[in-house]
Amino acid sequence: MVFWKKLFTSAGSITPDAVSDLDGEVLTVTNNTTTSETEIVFSTDRDIDLYELEDLCDRVGWARRPLRKVKKAIQHSFLVVSMWEVKAGRRVLIGFARATSDHAFNATIWDVVVDPKYQNRGLGKAMMQFTIQNLRNVDISNITLFADPQVVEFYRRLGFMVDPEGIKGMFWYPS
Repeated sequence: MVFWKKLFTSAGSITPDAVSDLDGEVLTVTNNTTTSETEIVFSTDRDIDLYELEDLCDRVGWARRPLRKVKKAIQHSFLVVSMWEVKAGRRVLIGFARATSDHAFNATIWDVVVDPKYQNRGLGKAMMQFTIQNLRNVDISNITLFADPQVVEFYRRLGFMVDPEGIKGMFWYPS
């Protein structure tokens, strides 16, 4: 509970209603500052409309990827996290992340995206904490990710380190 109190301390604070685990339940945070109730819901349900996800990726300026490959990536992911705004019974996808894993020691987080309209409100941090919590709940101890230079500081504030042991990643791409 301390995490949530620290995370949302400004006007328009968000408070949690429930905590989740990897079983696909949801974590709901409610914005109590407006007259119309708005909820932010985190889910581990893999049933995501690919067109909604594509629209979200468009809003952050990501290059389009073939939907059949996106679907396959989601199906083969160890964990899928989505973040939704629910207002007046309507839900809109505003965040997404997924992780692959060896199911024992390691996981890599991929495709972290938050709608620009919802950035700088602590929601990306909350989604990452939710993702990490779910990985730790199944005893994954080594969590990695790849970050564009403009978001390295965001991940650093979440506890990620750049090359913690001087290890340099290597990549192979087709010619």
